[in-house]
Amino acid sequence: MTCGIKKPSRAFRVSMGAVILTAGVYFQSYWGLLGLVPVVFGLMNYCPLCTVKSYVGQWRK
Repeated sequence: MTCGIKKPSRAFRVSMGAVILTAGVYFQSYWGLLGLVPVVFGLMNYCPLCTVKSYVGQWRK
């Protein structure tokens, strides 16, 4: 996991994930579990799309 994210982006991901989780609890819907994805990756300081982007960039060269 070498691809880190900057502090503002990390805070945004965690806060938006928390909002999605809260909305899921409020509306009693399992769609709120999708909020775990940005929260977990934000807390881990890792962006999986960044890894894919760097892999495709190496492939295109």
